[in-house]
Amino acid sequence: METGGQAPIRPRAVLIAGPTASGKSALGLALAARLDGAVINADSMQVYADLRVLSARPTVEEEARAPHLLYGHVDGAADYSVAHWVEDARRAIAEVEAEGRLPILIGGTGLYFKALTRGLSPMPPVPEAVKAQVRGRGEAAEALHARLSRLDPRTAARLRPSDTQRLTRAIEVFEATGRSLADWQEEATSPAVLRPHETFGVFLATDRAVLRSRIADRFRQMMAGGALEEVRRLVARGLPADRTILKAHGVPHLARHLAGELSLDEAIDAGIADTRRYAKRQDTWFRHQLDGFAWMTPPDAVRAVAEALGTGD
Repeated sequence: METGGQAPIRPRAVLIAGPTASGKSALGLALAARLDGAVINADSMQVYADLRVLSARPTVEEEARAPHLLYGHVDGAADYSVAHWVEDARRAIAEVEAEGRLPILIGGTGLYFKALTRGLSPMPPVPEAVKAQVRGRGEAAEALHARLSRLDPRTAARLRPSDTQRLTRAIEVFEATGRSLADWQEEATSPAVLRPHETFGVFLATDRAVLRSRIADRFRQMMAGGALEEVRRLVARGLPADRTILKAHGVPHLARHLAGELSLDEAIDAGIADTRRYAKRQDTWFRHQLDGFAWMTPPDAVRAVAEALGTGD
């Protein structure tokens, strides 16, 4: 990577993104071993202590092969946000660099990578009373979208009508401040933790049919590994319905099975289908939102990263 005709800048960090089940963790471990790196989580569900199995967090054996940071460090009851993760990532990167290691950030949460490299728009605090008032209505996604369209049509046009979480957040911001969430997002951002030219970003390109098969196989492996018991323990906590962890792929369907509303096979099929749809959205999001990532297969990524860091064979 060139800057103004000067010599290439050695990246401070490697960013590995890609759809779920694309092989990100395996690639990260291979790079960590080759480049004396430490793995930092950039997945919004793998931060939760409650979801080791169903979020496909690295195994204990994998964590023993290289330092891993920001995995399972958040309680499921927490209202954890992108802003929280950015600050956690800032500290984790500094810790890894102080040890003389290469930070390798891995995940499929595009907003995390975008905030990391482009900064974060200032977001106003929303009083708990406003949150309670908005969420207390218990409106379905369709009603939320219709309501936001009346209050804040610009933001409503940007959001999927089925995205209950972001629709709720946008309504809360408008109710608390009287301003569009889009206005807040367009204001000056806080400084990025890593500038794009300081990173080497890879998005793992995977054949669609192969990825669909991997997703199904992995979900069934997670079931065999204790995913249902994990959800049983999570449901037993009685967390508020708006907690992000309750929207993790597979959790709503397995919770419905535990409540007697779905058979286990129906819950598994629904979890697989939901995960496949998410993988497709990840692909689309990165294509349009973060064009600085190189799309390549895992073997090509190992060679490209090593070359960028001046350690190629």
